[in-house]
Amino acid sequence: MIYKDESQCRASGSERLETIIEFGVTPLADRLLREDQLNDPELEAPLTLVFCPDSALVQIKETVKPEILFYSEYPYFSSVSPSLLRHFRESAEYIMANRTLNGNSLVVEAASNDGYMLQNFAQRDIEVLGIDPSEAPVQAAREKGIPTLCDFFGSNLASQLASDGKQADVFLANNVLAHVPDLNGFVTGIRTVLKDSGVAVIEAPYVVDLVDHCEFDTIYHQHLCYFSVTALDRLFRSHDLYLNEIKRTPIHGGSLRLFVEPVENVQSSVQEMLQTEAGRKVDRIDYYTDFAKSVQSVRAGVMEILTHLKAKGKSIVGYGAAAKACTMLAYCGITQEHLDYVLDLNKYKHDRYMGGNKLHIRPTETLLADQPDYVLLLAWNFAKEIMEQQSEYRSRGGQFILPIPKPQILV
Repeated sequence: MIYKDESQCRASGSERLETIIEFGVTPLADRLLREDQLNDPELEAPLTLVFCPDSALVQIKETVKPEILFYSEYPYFSSVSPSLLRHFRESAEYIMANRTLNGNSLVVEAASNDGYMLQNFAQRDIEVLGIDPSEAPVQAAREKGIPTLCDFFGSNLASQLASDGKQADVFLANNVLAHVPDLNGFVTGIRTVLKDSGVAVIEAPYVVDLVDHCEFDTIYHQHLCYFSVTALDRLFRSHDLYLNEIKRTPIHGGSLRLFVEPVENVQSSVQEMLQTEAGRKVDRIDYYTDFAKSVQSVRAGVMEILTHLKAKGKSIVGYGAAAKACTMLAYCGITQEHLDYVLDLNKYKHDRYMGGNKLHIRPTETLLADQPDYVLLLAWNFAKEIMEQQSEYRSRGGQFILPIPKPQILV
């Protein structure tokens, strides 16, 4: 068995888990296939979204073994996206402008990937330490001169670092808090490795944006949790940490940048969001009921567009072999009958195949060479960036299909 079916909340331990939506059995996201693996049995698991009324945490029931999800050939490299690099460079500059950091400071990042963010601190001669479990991104980071441990961050590693005298002035965790099976162990680790005067700067997708914009494809096996401010505030307080400030960011369809410290100094940005969530009853299952209906509507809309275009003999390709594409393709039932292939900018994904439907992944240069009639934006969160990069395709008459939040052909 490659996964465990959880019966308790990842934050509170409560067994009062209420089902929001079942996506069925799906392939594992980012588990891209080589050609010699196409006939082998695939790794797959159920995907069930649930809600805990005690912690207010939205989460999936299934925990796939981390060493399977984040395997040695894990193909995600943050530095591939110019907009991601710009986003996290701006975040780093904000931190350096607002914290007193110098050559005696230490910045630690969990899930540091290929050093995409730490490089900004290293360029200012600030000591950095990356931590990431995937060998390929770790090697890329080391080649940039970013010291990086190939390991999972948690309470044990944090204790080891602290005993070695490595405590952080700044602890970074971007888009990883949702990925950890032992949520409480991870937050315990943050408190352990963080200096009393330090700050943890954490980014995580915002469940309210996910619900409001029907971003259901961001639900996949790597994303174990989906956070509201209410759930985050409860989680951090249970570990003697305080969510003191929040900044909203548009990245990944809507995220929160959290500033968490061992000392309580809660700003209005946090208080106002807690009040807004209370008014919208984000801490109750009723808030998520309509979301499930919207997901079904998006699926029907996407398939109606694809089926109609294919009936007219149109050629369609996908753009973005991202993790979210796995859920979109699997839940909607998109196959080789609907898409000819999938394009991706990441060279590490080229000539691999998507799980489930076995769609071939090709370089983005293929778009102008083939000039298909339509492109389904599987990486819709980078729609603006993609369409700017592919302006020539559009000028030749090519059209883009945006699936989220409402399926439509962009004109």
